[in-house]
Amino acid sequence: MDRQTENRRPNRLVSETSTANLRCWAEIDLAALERNLKSIRGALPDRIRYMAVVKADAYGHGMQQTVARLMHAGVDMFAVANVLEAVNIREIGTGWPIIVLGATLANEESYLFEYDLIPTVSTVEEVERLNANAKQREKTLKVHIKIDTGMGRLGIWHEYADSLFDAMRAASHLELDGIYTHFAAADRDPEFTRMQRSLFAGAIAKIDWIELDDLLIHADNSAGITTFAPNSIYNAVRIGLLQFGITPYPSSMLGKAETTPIFRFKSRVGIVKTLPEGATISYGRTRRLERDSQIAIVCAGYGDGVPLPLSNRGEVLIHGQRCPILGKITMDQTIVDVTDLRKPAQSGDVVTLIGEQDGGEIPLEEFSEWARTISWEVLCSVTKRVTRIYRTDMKTG
Repeated sequence: MDRQTENRRPNRLVSETSTANLRCWAEIDLAALERNLKSIRGALPDRIRYMAVVKADAYGHGMQQTVARLMHAGVDMFAVANVLEAVNIREIGTGWPIIVLGATLANEESYLFEYDLIPTVSTVEEVERLNANAKQREKTLKVHIKIDTGMGRLGIWHEYADSLFDAMRAASHLELDGIYTHFAAADRDPEFTRMQRSLFAGAIAKIDWIELDDLLIHADNSAGITTFAPNSIYNAVRIGLLQFGITPYPSSMLGKAETTPIFRFKSRVGIVKTLPEGATISYGRTRRLERDSQIAIVCAGYGDGVPLPLSNRGEVLIHGQRCPILGKITMDQTIVDVTDLRKPAQSGDVVTLIGEQDGGEIPLEEFSEWARTISWEVLCSVTKRVTRIYRTDMKTG
């Protein structure tokens, strides 16, 4: 199958100096994304196919630019949450299989055929509906069956899988392309994950009407591959977080794979002013100054994706030094204490919320802890008001 990418101009692929007029932006290092992918592939057996998961606008990194780079870097296929996301990928390039991990609604089924997409089926009703649609169009549609081994979301419960296999076998216009499951606690409960693996293997072992070697068998995502068994029944992995350098999972196998974060979140100082000891800060007067202080007003707030729980808790980097957040995060602005900076802050200075700056660093994981959430929610919550800047080679600073 020929693989082609559309000649589409990226939204933002600019140099460092091009951020001069921006109040708040995110930098995405596409070169690091490609290095991460190749490092992960190098840690996996050659027979394992790489399925890049790019749902939710590629976890907030921007689908168009990241998908195009992943295509260039050599992924085998893509996976997304819904049909609309899959259509967007198909408009970027042809030749890569695209698996829809979520349920396909009846009014979305025409897109499966028009854009050559692979849906997931979890019920007999879905199989019968898709088969009737394919028969009416005189086409054959590839599908993946999902088996629920303990997640409780999509997928047929493993004890009832026979009914779905029987329906699939009887579907004259559907082709079984793959079978998969989803781990519920791969990052924290290896025993439960081993049980899920066992239930999954037991369910698909009952299939006697098709060669399993002809199917994609997959279960492992970025968390699951911490317990990945190279000589197992699996021949594909679903990688989302890890390719973006999000590595909250310990893994002996992935000790061979070195990945780096590709995301930085930045803003600028709006103004700097002096407030006296005893002055109160922000809505609710949630902070009272204990000394005469220099404060900087940063041009980013929860309307940009700075989580409210960072109020009186988080920090930012200015001139490479950490500066504490004072008072509540507001919609458009954040107040920080710059009294102790070695180099005085001034209007226009770059503020790093996530990433490195002049020898200092605020990792995404630490930012997420301040926000009392997980890293990938933070990334998905950075709003469209924040311009994404795409780079092929980023410098620290």
